[in-house]
Amino acid sequence: MSKVTVVYYSGYGHTKVIAENFAQEIQADLIAIDQEGNISEQDWNNLDQSDAIVFGAPTYMASTPWQFKKFADDSSKRWFARTWQDKIFAGFTNSGSLNGDKQMTLIQMQALALQHGGIWVSLGILPSNTKAATHNDINYMGSFGGAMVQSPADASVNEIPQGDLDTVKAYAKRVQAITDKFVA
Repeated sequence: MSKVTVVYYSGYGHTKVIAENFAQEIQADLIAIDQEGNISEQDWNNLDQSDAIVFGAPTYMASTPWQFKKFADDSSKRWFARTWQDKIFAGFTNSGSLNGDKQMTLIQMQALALQHGGIWVSLGILPSNTKAATHNDINYMGSFGGAMVQSPADASVNEIPQGDLDTVKAYAKRVQAITDKFVA
């Protein structure tokens, strides 16, 4: 089985829960970006040895938080050496609003992956976009570029909609399956 690693920043704990759900679904490794935007040298080595790297970050003001951006900037040594060339990449984000410009964050993550010469995995799940659909349905957010989650501003980390968590878990399985095909 291929090695998948999730690297994420969580400001209030919601993204941590999402990252844990993703990782638990496929037994992926987890790397948390700290409050100063850093990860350890061992974490960098783990990412270098991974077949797939999954980015996770909340959406703040239509973008990743500065801590994730610092991580992205620090990955430039890997970019220069082409260390992550041809790896599989994916990403997820959440925000308090139903839209919250989450697509902008996913595009940032995609651009980072593409700069590294990576291969981005789409969500691959049709949206739940009928009148009967509820937030407990899979891909209620209607995303295609990665997983989107809504964490209302006044919701605890235990109140993330089940449909969003199910979407993240399905995405994890897709990332693992595609990575397995590439590694085989």
